[in-house]
Amino acid sequence: MKIAFATNDKIHINAHFGWAKQMTVYEVSTEGYQLVDTLSFEGDLKEDGNEDKLEPKLNALADCKIVYVSAIGGSAAARLIRKNVTPIQAKTEADEIDDVLGRLVETLKGSPPPWLRKALGQETKFRDFEAD
Repeated sequence: MKIAFATNDKIHINAHFGWAKQMTVYEVSTEGYQLVDTLSFEGDLKEDGNEDKLEPKLNALADCKIVYVSAIGGSAAARLIRKNVTPIQAKTEADEIDDVLGRLVETLKGSPPPWLRKALGQETKFRDFEAD
């Protein structure tokens, strides 16, 4: 699955979704992760109420399952969710992309939580075990 990160330095999750000039995209599996692309965005990306500036990002991230950001507006988050992309806000701008990716790989190897199974499109029903 593809995971994107809003970043100013390609190390930390330190960019606001709407203002981000670049996003790194990784392919993640139980085997590990690999950088597949760095998306660049141009123009006036500052906060100005111009929702049209989001469209190129929304389209570029359509094949991602999760987008990590330092912050995101409600409208942008809703638009991502409508495209079946889960936005996640980093705890701090010091959060490192490699650390998040490593934890995500380990989580995928085990039993992912319901929100992650949903993002992956996995079946969330489990067989009930009953005593015979």
